[in-house]
Amino acid sequence: MSKNRVQFQKGLSLPDFFSAYGSEAQCAETLFRWRWPLGFVCPECGHGEGYTTIQTRGLLQCKHCRHQTSLTAGTVFAYSKLPLTTWFLALYLLTQQKSAISALELKRQLGVSYATAWSVKHKLLQSMLERDANRQLTGVIEVDDVYWGRECHGQTPGCGSPNKTPFLAALGRSLDGRPMTLRLSVVAGFRKREIAAWTKKFIHPDSIVVSDCLPCFNGIADAGVEDQPVVTGGGAASVALEDFRWLNTIVGNVKNALHGTYHKVSPQHLPPPLGRVLLPLQPPLRPRHNAVAPGLCRRPHAAHAQPAGQIS
Repeated sequence: MSKNRVQFQKGLSLPDFFSAYGSEAQCAETLFRWRWPLGFVCPECGHGEGYTTIQTRGLLQCKHCRHQTSLTAGTVFAYSKLPLTTWFLALYLLTQQKSAISALELKRQLGVSYATAWSVKHKLLQSMLERDANRQLTGVIEVDDVYWGRECHGQTPGCGSPNKTPFLAALGRSLDGRPMTLRLSVVAGFRKREIAAWTKKFIHPDSIVVSDCLPCFNGIADAGVEDQPVVTGGGAASVALEDFRWLNTIVGNVKNALHGTYHKVSPQHLPPPLGRVLLPLQPPLRPRHNAVAPGLCRRPHAAHAQPAGQIS
């Protein structure tokens, strides 16, 4: 039996990571390239005439307007006393494995307090989520309805259980059928109006959507996007359909990762963990920490306050 090329593809090993990002100077040089790939541009005046370094304060001063800024200003690393090596190691641990990692385990790996590990993790997850917040999927797209959570004893059974959170899973495929892009969006419910609004925001009008025959997916056509419904039926045979093979596989992996990491994820806290998997899927995969680099060069809008009693 041949090896699965996706499972056995080469990743970034821990020795390779420390070789590339083991010192503060290496991390600072990498962050500089992420922020200004074409050279320094002043965030105040927009000129790229160069800068001088104020060594005593660790600041960069624009030669045109003399505005001073730091390497981490305006990024997810701003206002943090942690060294960049700790941030980069956290990013590596969050992105290099298929399964997720809890804040408690991150605390042990980084050698920091639980509150610090929680804050670092959720800032990075929020940055990953916001990076692809408004990106539209194009091409042939598989769409399916998914629920997160389990039924509780004594509560409403089935999909109407208040313990279940509905979210949409959409997978963009290449011309040869390979998975390329993924979007997982928490929704208020599987209603026609809700699906139409989601489609207008996240699906390109020239795309072709493949969905099952759930009535709410009529909202895809109402949004002006071509929909090709597939009769899936029920039972194990419906999961094995070729039309949804990649989407079912990825959703299964996502659920297994969440179940293996979190005791419970409430609806308002589900988007950041889902945002962790919104990375480029096409082979050959780049080191995944580089795939989220653009999102790290701006401060996330949320994920700063820890909810009471929340362990994640």
